Amino acid sequence: MPVLTFGTGTFGGKGEFFGAWGASDVKEASRLVDICLEAGVTMFDSADGYSGGAAEEILGQAIRGRRDQVLISTKATFRFGAGPNDVGSSRQHLTDAIHGALKRLGTDYIDLFQLHAFDALTPIEETLQTLDGFVRAGKIRYLGCSNFSGWHLMKSLALADRLGLTRYVAHQAYYSLIGREYEWELMPLGLDQGVGAVVWSPLGWGRLTGKIRRGQPRPKESRLNAQVVVDKGPAVKDDYLFKVVDALEAVAKESGKSVPQVALNWLLQRPSVATIIIGARNEQQLKDNLGATGWKLTPAQVAALEAASTQPRIYPYWHQAQFAERNPFPTA
Repeated sequence: MPVLTFGTGTFGGKGEFFGAWGASDVKEASRLVDICLEAGVTMFDSADGYSGGAAEEILGQAIRGRRDQVLISTKATFRFGAGPNDVGSSRQHLTDAIHGALKRLGTDYIDLFQLHAFDALTPIEETLQTLDGFVRAGKIRYLGCSNFSGWHLMKSLALADRLGLTRYVAHQAYYSLIGREYEWELMPLGLDQGVGAVVWSPLGWGRLTGKIRRGQPRPKESRLNAQVVVDKGPAVKDDYLFKVVDALEAVAKESGKSVPQVALNWLLQRPSVATIIIGARNEQQLKDNLGATGWKLTPAQVAALEAASTQPRIYPYWHQAQFAERNPFPTA
């Protein structure tokens, strides 16, 4: 798995929410795929819910004729239709969703298929048995999940082991310098169980692009200009955000890198992180993000960023942190 993955949330641009992210058509998407492959980025992440399936369709056309050069990651579980069975991780919905994704992507198999969210109304055994069947049929290579709580993931892994079913090997999770809750439980769980993090929104829902600065108006081109996007994303207080951005700017100036490159490089050094999903509206953004690899922040720079971004923990994590002698921070 490459350390960077290209996210296709900007493909299609259908609806108010995804329209605020971007609207790459097949021609532009093909060019972005070209740039990725030239840079060694071979994994592309999508979901049926991205622009109502349009993102998968555009990705499928953009990689046509070079399927053997790429890894495809996609997701399902969220509602995809008005019917009572058009949502969740039941056998019926997952069967329909996987067949639909294969058709839209124009491929015979999916390299990494992930549940987009936890479905508490469907027995975990049913979900795992359904997914295992697709793995055995050769239609899915590896399984993952996304946005699970620690107990969701651990119970799923334990049941897979007990029933002899395919395990999740990846957890697509939100993690950034302004969203470090992943470290409290999901990171040690991932290290303990061999589940790698596929990090989504590593730039804090568009807040760590370098364009949002203290005392300056928000740029005209930003997903955060759409209230529907703000409402669906993580809440971040301005004083905390600008404290982290100030630290990023200082490190960027010292290292000669851009703010997003520094934010991404910090993540690349974190325990359990397998790959980081980068998105881009255009070639310029993509090329800048690609510059996050091939170098490392110094220990002093990492310490400065962590000092600026550390937040008070909720219970029981604040209590566990007081017993660091036997509950140390995870290491790779």
